Amino acid sequence: MASPSQVKQYLAYWFQLGKRAIVRNGQKTLLPNPVIRGNAYSREFEACWQFLQSPESGDCYLEGTSQTIAQLLSSEWEIADCPRCEMPIPLRDIGLPSTSCPCSDLPGWPNRELPLPRLPVNTQRHLNEIRRRLLDEKQSIVRNGKLSTLRLGSPSTTNDR
Repeated sequence: MASPSQVKQYLAYWFQLGKRAIVRNGQKTLLPNPVIRGNAYSREFEACWQFLQSPESGDCYLEGTSQTIAQLLSSEWEIADCPRCEMPIPLRDIGLPSTSCPCSDLPGWPNRELPLPRLPVNTQRHLNEIRRRLLDEKQSIVRNGKLSTLRLGSPSTTNDR
């Protein structure tokens, strides 16, 4: 079963490539822009996501697909990577797989020379994780008695040559 978070990520990736959400069987289309602002989803994307989950949106689906958002949130579907383009696609949990990927109508896709769509990144958390790993490495070196050959976290004071 695809979680709401996975379906949200699925939409975020495809919106970044210009795929639109088709609402009420084609009466309206939505393409939030931008999808990501800073280290989070944009307000536009969050508003679109909330609308797509609401009853007012009716049957809505990603352009180039036939599964509705409501179906993707049911227990019958999961989100996996497309073998062709590595982008998220809906797969039926049981039974026959979906016949196509939303990338099938994107000319020149996949294009490995372009940056791939991404999820928001919390830069501060990412940097704190790097810092934590470096401190763990330093503590490991100290415990193993190798501090004399490597000094992490302090400027080099050896000028003897």
